[in-house]
Amino acid sequence: MTPDLLAPLDLAFWNIESDRHPMHLGALGVFGAHSPTAGAHAADLLAARAAAVPGLRLRIRDVWQPLAFGAAVRETDPDFDPLNHVRLHAPTADFHAAAGRLMERPLERGRPPWEAHVLPGEDGTSFAVLFTFHHALADGLRALGLAAGVLDPVDLPARAPRAIEPPRGLLSDVRRLPGLLPGLVRGVLSDAGRALDIGASLARSTLGMRPSSALTSTPSGTRRTAGVVLDIDDVHRVRKTVGGTVNDVLIAVVAGALRRWLEERGESTRGVAPRALIPVSRRRPRTAHPQGNRLSGYLIPLPVGESDPLGRLDTVRTAMVRHKDAGPDRGAGAVALLADHVPALGHRLGGPLVGQAARLWFDILVTSVPMPSLGLRLGGHELAEVYPLAPLAPGQSLAVAISTYRGRVHYGLVADARAVPDLDRFAHAVSAELETLLIACAA
Repeated sequence: MTPDLLAPLDLAFWNIESDRHPMHLGALGVFGAHSPTAGAHAADLLAARAAAVPGLRLRIRDVWQPLAFGAAVRETDPDFDPLNHVRLHAPTADFHAAAGRLMERPLERGRPPWEAHVLPGEDGTSFAVLFTFHHALADGLRALGLAAGVLDPVDLPARAPRAIEPPRGLLSDVRRLPGLLPGLVRGVLSDAGRALDIGASLARSTLGMRPSSALTSTPSGTRRTAGVVLDIDDVHRVRKTVGGTVNDVLIAVVAGALRRWLEERGESTRGVAPRALIPVSRRRPRTAHPQGNRLSGYLIPLPVGESDPLGRLDTVRTAMVRHKDAGPDRGAGAVALLADHVPALGHRLGGPLVGQAARLWFDILVTSVPMPSLGLRLGGHELAEVYPLAPLAPGQSLAVAISTYRGRVHYGLVADARAVPDLDRFAHAVSAELETLLIACAA
């Protein structure tokens, strides 16, 4: 495979990483087990199948050539060995506790940056697999595709053949240049205007919003994870009653859970409005960087200080409508787009500073990860639960990732273990908040 130059945002993720802030995302899948040896069999299958997935053989190598000084490329690792990436662990009674400890460890940068940890359950009736992928290797959608490559084959509907355009010659491209130049100039000016707009919006976003101290912390390098499962029918019941989208309801649940959790801690929620970064995928089929991150985002204040649950939902819905009307290319949440305007060496030198600045940009990450509606299996064992896990930015203590799989919503929670020793209480608050919304809708 020809080396593939990392897109600017991928390079940013590669350089932001530190020992205390590994930049890998994860997914904890829980499978039903037919026998106590199911976990060991699953580990053997993962190792055997990984060798046949080209994307899992890719390592990231720094480049110091004159025309790409400070850049990095994805390339096939000639020494790839799946056994360096698939690990079978001792049986455990708590999959999330084990996943939290494993999420602390940075992936080895000298080989393909991914791992699959198989965690047999102590009771022999289940096992879990924790997949981790460096964010420079894959975004959530790409990671899902890589993980699917080592699960049991699934019959998918045939894709319609794509029409192939005849290649244009050099003379044809030259003849087209005069007509393209005005558009190119407008594009440059538009990009400059968009960058100024993003910068101004980012400055405004820091005014008048007060996050809770529980969402910021001195980095400890420790991790804790937890999971919550909600019934998608309950979410739809709320949506149909008050309007908006499923995503609006799921974000409002986070806002209400934060309020409940902080009050249980004895903290005041008056005026608290932490800035939530809601990533928005800009990926298009068959783009120039099909494996790279193509992300923008919306930055919205979570109405934690609002006491009325339906009022919180209305505030979230209004903010999301406003951002969607403006589009994902403007506003403070689109700051990731600025990575495209930074040279490779700038990412190399400025990566640590950018990472430290994340706490000035947003207070909590709330991201949605797409999942297929069809059932997934490994070695014939059905995937029952799947919790997406997002990386923590420096100085932040909590990240929330959400996926919907087979009629249930899964919240994957990642926290700094020292800053948030009571993550299970926040997980309980998520479930309680949906119940509160259902009661409010029925009133």
